[in-house]
Amino acid sequence: MKPLREFLSFELARLQAEGLERRLLFPGGIDFSSNDYLGVARAPSVRERLAQRVREGPDGAPASRLLRGNLPIHAMLEERLASFKGTEAALLFPTGYQANLGLLTSLIRPEDRAISDELNHASIIDGLRLAGCHRAIVPHLDLEAIRAELARPHPSGRTFIVTESLFSMDGDIAPLDRYAELAETYGASLIVDDAHATGVYGDARGSGLTEAFGVEARCEAIVSTCGKALGFLGAFVAGPRVLVDWLVNRARPFIFTTAPPPAMVHGIDCALDYISERPELRKRTLALADDLRRRLHARGIDTLRSEGPIVPVVIGDNERAIDISLAVQAHGYDVRAIRPPSVAPGTARLRVSVHADHREVDIDGVAEAIIASLA
Repeated sequence: MKPLREFLSFELARLQAEGLERRLLFPGGIDFSSNDYLGVARAPSVRERLAQRVREGPDGAPASRLLRGNLPIHAMLEERLASFKGTEAALLFPTGYQANLGLLTSLIRPEDRAISDELNHASIIDGLRLAGCHRAIVPHLDLEAIRAELARPHPSGRTFIVTESLFSMDGDIAPLDRYAELAETYGASLIVDDAHATGVYGDARGSGLTEAFGVEARCEAIVSTCGKALGFLGAFVAGPRVLVDWLVNRARPFIFTTAPPPAMVHGIDCALDYISERPELRKRTLALADDLRRRLHARGIDTLRSEGPIVPVVIGDNERAIDISLAVQAHGYDVRAIRPPSVAPGTARLRVSVHADHREVDIDGVAEAIIASLA
């Protein structure tokens, strides 16, 4: 057996040869890669509000919520988040990954069955693995495959349908109303990861696709993140009060972690203020993304079935995807290559993220840069 460091060096060299090595890069050029869909992270008014609230304190919450880390501002924000999502209650987590792990491992038991979309996020995949349940992985957005799996007898436990709403790499949308109907017909529970849709969809509150499809009350749980369109860190699970009480008692990633710091809580609250005062940001983001898709389609470039702020451009080969992303970056646009395991082998791509604070000239520019780099 090779010494550990020699083994690690060998494996890293293999990743490099396969075009799969990752390196940390600093931002550069116009941002077309982050998930800051509404431009909240760069909004001066949000920074000003946040600075004022941080000065008012408290400074920290250096303990878990079940010890001394639970502060009134946590409860106030959770009440606001529940109202935002149209549910009875909500519970904060430090990250979306922890939210999914905490929810799935505490709610789903080994005797249960989870029907999971093949393109679900890694946090869902890992959460279901850790839950130890029977996992039925169905083809992407395949209603008939879900129906067929639901029709199979599973007398030993409960059945859950687990899905993203807006898929993070293909940019397409799950038909949540149809999923809710199937869940009700077959006595299953629906869990929705609304992460990439939160803040972008929903006419009344902008809370996500669960709002847009009107299924908030038909979901057993809704996971949302604050590190995408809300521009900050953190996440939350929204749903019935009894679910949140259960998570407080059983979700290990909640119980055994330090409480979210006050600065993060204030930041999320400021972001909610900002997007509630500017509903036009949602429409602008979607309109700009549609314009980019039209520009690319006119030159024969496929963007899959994407509909929202995520515009994928599938390249295929890992090295070529990296080369094209570097060429686009050389034009001044920060577009990154996405490779396996984030996407399936042979589907390496550019993942272009459109933001409300992009200008029309930016959309024109990144479209021309992509077209030229693909030529």
